[in-house]
Amino acid sequence: MKSNAKLIRVLVIEGGVGRQGELLGLLQADRDFEIVAAISSGPAALKTVASLKPNIIVMELAQLLPDGVSLARCIMQETPTPIVIVTSRTFTDDPRVITAVTEAGVLALMEKPASDALSKPAEELLRTIKSMSAVKVIRRWDAERLKLSTFAPRPCVVAPAPGFQVVAIGASTGGPQALQEILTRLPASFPLPILVVQHIAPGFVDSLIAWLRPLCHLPIQLAGAHMVLSVPGIYVAPTDHHLVVHGRTLVLTKDPLVSGHRPAATVLFRSIAAAYGTTAIGVLLTGMGDDGAGGLSSIKQAGGATIAQNESSSVVFGMPAAAISLGVVDYVLAPQEIAALLVKLALPSREI
Repeated sequence: MKSNAKLIRVLVIEGGVGRQGELLGLLQADRDFEIVAAISSGPAALKTVASLKPNIIVMELAQLLPDGVSLARCIMQETPTPIVIVTSRTFTDDPRVITAVTEAGVLALMEKPASDALSKPAEELLRTIKSMSAVKVIRRWDAERLKLSTFAPRPCVVAPAPGFQVVAIGASTGGPQALQEILTRLPASFPLPILVVQHIAPGFVDSLIAWLRPLCHLPIQLAGAHMVLSVPGIYVAPTDHHLVVHGRTLVLTKDPLVSGHRPAATVLFRSIAAAYGTTAIGVLLTGMGDDGAGGLSSIKQAGGATIAQNESSSVVFGMPAAAISLGVVDYVLAPQEIAALLVKLALPSREI
């Protein structure tokens, strides 16, 4: 058991009906947690968050929209705190819900496990809550305030030439929102295939793609073995498989985890460095740990272009910071700037 000073302070916010208390019991049984309060959702919850200052908030909601998401959004605007929402499979599979909770700043949307604390879903939930409790979240302003933000273009350190042939993106915690901000800004004329590794809970990749598809100008699909990268579009790595490029063909492998992940951004980056060399672009977004840093190094050594998300826009600056510390990043930018730069590198004659 941890000393009291090191316990993870959890605020549980309950809403809806049915099986209430089961999640609370699951958390109370774990000796790493201190439950600072268990309250109902509503206006009073904001004051409780501000006064108790928990390390993490676990919202157990039977009905997500609109009250639960509105509460999460208000928390992230007034008292930014890591939030994990636990709800039914009906909501975790709904792209509209994923859109709403991602935009609100929620770090994870998890299916409520059965009461058995030894089940794999319960263990995964507990692991997620523990890891998310260490995330240093940023304040999430509402859409009107975000419109006031400007992103001045940075000078290029890699000459934009009509030679780039592929883009690979790696992301983890906070990645879905960053991906949305980048991918939705790319025009239908964007000529390069884009390969994406997003660390995400099992079963959520299809929902991520379904959420992004109507927002993007480019086609987006789950990456499959033997797909040939002859047509521009977005290819997302499936759960529990590394995504690799051999020649111009996609390969899925079950090789060992890298930096604790499968798929891993480093595996993808290293493969495009070998396959594309100077014509590869690697992008490393927000996330915990150091996955992708070694892979960006490979792209840099091969003569390709390397990009990392900046600290101020990252939910977690771990992965980008690890790459920057290696001295292998050409650009450090916010997602909106990354999108503009990708267009400039892929379409150098286009005015942006």
